[in-house]
Amino acid sequence: MHCSPFAKRFIMLIVFGLAGLLHQPCWAQGQINIDGFHMTFEENFDKLDVSAWGENGSRWIAHTPWNGDFGDARFTDPTEGFPFTVEGGILRIEARKGPDGTWRSGLLASTNAKGQGFSQEFGYFEARMKLPPGKGVWPAFWLIGVDRSKYTAEIDVVEYYGRVPWEFSSGYHIWRASQGGENSTDGKWTTVEDGTLSNEYHTYGVEITPERTTIYLDRKSIWSFQTPKEFHMPFYPLVNLALGSGWPIDETPNPSFLLVDYIHVYQQKPARAND
Repeated sequence: MHCSPFAKRFIMLIVFGLAGLLHQPCWAQGQINIDGFHMTFEENFDKLDVSAWGENGSRWIAHTPWNGDFGDARFTDPTEGFPFTVEGGILRIEARKGPDGTWRSGLLASTNAKGQGFSQEFGYFEARMKLPPGKGVWPAFWLIGVDRSKYTAEIDVVEYYGRVPWEFSSGYHIWRASQGGENSTDGKWTTVEDGTLSNEYHTYGVEITPERTTIYLDRKSIWSFQTPKEFHMPFYPLVNLALGSGWPIDETPNPSFLLVDYIHVYQQKPARAND
């Protein structure tokens, strides 16, 4: 079984930090024109259709399809009121330390272990979220390529570490080591006003085209790179509240909450022929 794509995340913190010095953007911030897209996946969290593994044909499952947990909190099967609650069109993912001293939290993936569910090749993927404050929290909105037979393609739209509330990381990974190859990775740190990510809702998006992949914050581009050939496949979205990633969690607020307003996916409209 392929190991979790997050197994080397602590090392990636160092890699991304160095990459940030070498890959400063040299283009003006561009804003994505959402009018040029049509929506293909709309999750507004007016209700939540989730099961542990998609056993009832649910829209979401509560684990990574390959059953690869990561971080210092266990991703748990959904129960009444934990780790997911929905109210007023907002999904709340809760991380809580139980009486036994074990932290538990939640993850959602739109594809199950059989590859069933929503995925899409190319297009724009976006989540609107308010991130939790506090040291040790590690929320993320990310994508995984459906076909993992030769490698795992991963796009991290946003990974946030509560220990550094004035920045977040975005990146991509092509995990080949389990198949005898070499991994590829790159990333960028984005600096923001201290505390704004946990005080306000923001949108985090990625547009994948055959030529370029672009990361957006509030629909303004913050990083762009040439699309690897390994991204020429359907991807599916995941959202989670993990803990740790190498940071101590002894000061993590108990409980902690990730708030998700929506997850939307779009496809570019076909170009209209000239009259």
